[in-house]
Amino acid sequence: MSNVQLIFKKEDIVPEQMKGKVAVVFDVLFATSTIAAALADGANSVIPVYDQAQAREKARSMDEPFVLAGEEQGRTIEGFHHPLRSYLNPIVKGSHLILSTTNGTVAINRSSQADHLYTSSLLNNREMANYLIENHSSETIVLVCSGSSGHFTMEDFYGAGSLLSYLIEKGSFTLSDAAYTALLFYNGLSVSPFDLLRSSKIGQILLRLGMDENEIKFVAQEGVLHTIAKYDPATRQIKEVEK
Repeated sequence: MSNVQLIFKKEDIVPEQMKGKVAVVFDVLFATSTIAAALADGANSVIPVYDQAQAREKARSMDEPFVLAGEEQGRTIEGFHHPLRSYLNPIVKGSHLILSTTNGTVAINRSSQADHLYTSSLLNNREMANYLIENHSSETIVLVCSGSSGHFTMEDFYGAGSLLSYLIEKGSFTLSDAAYTALLFYNGLSVSPFDLLRSSKIGQILLRLGMDENEIKFVAQEGVLHTIAKYDPATRQIKEVEK
């Protein structure tokens, strides 16, 4: 039987304590949703970096096709592509996506000492749950909510609750209080995923900055992608697991 724990925000991650664990990172708006979509759309890999300086440094070292995408505080970084599926879908196939975001890619890097590190979202939670049950049913699983600039975010907590709902449908797990609360939150809401994401603080900020709400409608879909996105510490790339 697996133990499932939950971390509320990236600032709570103690990197060395991730050793021996299976980590699953959430940044529903939008990094881990973008990662799932990019891999589904044919990207060779996603390379998550801490910031735009590291992204530019990585781009200079690349000898294979790449796409540079990123945001800081919700605004597209100058010279980068907008890190959303509708912008990346036409250009990402056959390339490596170098991705820099305010919260999600930082959380991924801070979790990178885990024995196994995955990213997930509403888009691919159903497939992720099946994969965890098949491959990590006796290990400690840590669900990492990225949060936003030191604060808890509702949408990541909801995303973690979604994954938990799929896990307990098919497996037996011991949940920490934080994980159990995420499950109760997910199961107890009467609003749609789209309405929840749109009404979240981050959702409202991004909409005020001019983002099309169709971007939220896309990532609010549950189970439409079958992507398992796994981080490779040797290459520092996230790739789709071959099933």
